[in-house]
Amino acid sequence: MRRNLDPTPLPLRKTVFAFLYSDQPEGRRDWWLIVEPGKSVDLCSIDPGFDVDLWVTTDLRTMTAIWMGLNRVSGVRDKIQLDGDPAIARTMQTWLGLSPFAAQSKLVH
Repeated sequence: MRRNLDPTPLPLRKTVFAFLYSDQPEGRRDWWLIVEPGKSVDLCSIDPGFDVDLWVTTDLRTMTAIWMGLNRVSGVRDKIQLDGDPAIARTMQTWLGLSPFAAQSKLVH
């Protein structure tokens, strides 16, 4: 996910996302993405200690379906919880990007 993230709709400052996969075992459940303008996106499996702008809580299957272009964030509101900055949450579908293998023409609305 970090390679295809589009920072364009994000604030022009460090932005931190916490992804919490409720169905995964401890040690593989929590992931952080750190986006700094003009730099690469860092992925951490250990809390980096920064304030989180958006907490994304879901199961791995739902997140994978979004990233693969099989579902849209707006189509799985009952399976995903977004807590934090409302503007960042609203643009998640845009900044998240899609897998290079995504079936873009098959997006479910």
